[in-house]
Amino acid sequence: MRPYLKTAVSSVLLLLFVLTGSYFSSSMWKDKEEKAGLAGPLVYSAGMTAAEFAAANNLPEEVASAAYGSRMSAPIYYGELPEDGLRATVERELALHNEAASKNWLKIALKFIMWAAFLLAVFPLLRRGLMKGALRNWFYFAAVLIFGVALGADPSPMGTVKDAIVLYGESGVVFLPRLKALAVFLLLVVLANKFICSWGCQLGVLQDLLFRLGRAGDLKRWRLPFALTNTVRILFFIALVLGAMLGLDIVAPVDPFKIYSPLALGVWGAGFITLLLAASLFLYRPWCHLFCPFGLVGWLAEKISVYKVRVDYAKCVACGACERACPSTVMGAILRRDRAIPDCFACGDCLAACPAGAVSFSAGRRQLPPAGKFEKVKIST
Repeated sequence: MRPYLKTAVSSVLLLLFVLTGSYFSSSMWKDKEEKAGLAGPLVYSAGMTAAEFAAANNLPEEVASAAYGSRMSAPIYYGELPEDGLRATVERELALHNEAASKNWLKIALKFIMWAAFLLAVFPLLRRGLMKGALRNWFYFAAVLIFGVALGADPSPMGTVKDAIVLYGESGVVFLPRLKALAVFLLLVVLANKFICSWGCQLGVLQDLLFRLGRAGDLKRWRLPFALTNTVRILFFIALVLGAMLGLDIVAPVDPFKIYSPLALGVWGAGFITLLLAASLFLYRPWCHLFCPFGLVGWLAEKISVYKVRVDYAKCVACGACERACPSTVMGAILRRDRAIPDCFACGDCLAACPAGAVSFSAGRRQLPPAGKFEKVKIST
């Protein structure tokens, strides 16, 4: 079979596996949908207890109690509080309640435990330069299986940023568990260069695996300039924030993480995901580089990462092998210490390609290249 046909068949089988497995997994976990907010005018009167107020408006009792800091049996005197002020208070508490009620906390806890175990397994292999070839692809497949197919679309690094922005824009509230998850993800980025994106993001690893299939099939590789991809990503982030301020979630209709929740896919979402994953055969992690809100935040955080790809220029022979092996433009920027270094997903391609052992995934500051180091050697991309 010709390489490109083998790539096409392998890609289709992979995606069928993801969709089928995710369908059964979602059914098993019985994923919950977030409930709607208030509908219709509030029913209230002076002297009504929180319990009576909750019953009259079909609200959870804890929402009524939290909104007014009252015991359920104690009467609430609203005084001159206008209905819009009362409604805003209840809507904020209801938004937090619905957010918490929509979460499967057992699955979330299990996912974080699995993330910790998985990343701890990857780290030493990457440090020793052993993460390459078939081993890398099997780890990517395992990440797709565990963090996507088995444990679903939520939580994800992208969701911690996107959902926080949307929830605050729509309801003016902050869901603290989500901020804690975001803090954990950013800590992982700082400890090891974008490690959660590289090896733990269920969509990121799926895109990466498809890109490897495209490379195996000798498909043409596209490398978009970082100035272009990051500009698009910044503009998309701004649009996300502006949309949230207007009560809109611009990501929801096309959210590619819903490939792990197939029943939640709409027509627009299915079309967008199809295009995105098809592009992944030619373009390295298109969602991450062009759209992902966490990708943008993580790109800023990785500037202070402890462990990162580094070059020992005393060993470097300026052959360009690392840059040619890199799936994006980042290795060229690292090699020359450009002012703007693109996202590095710590895939290990550069380490495996270097014939002199000059490239490492290690702690410390990146060195500046010696003057004229690459003047006589043209490094092809």
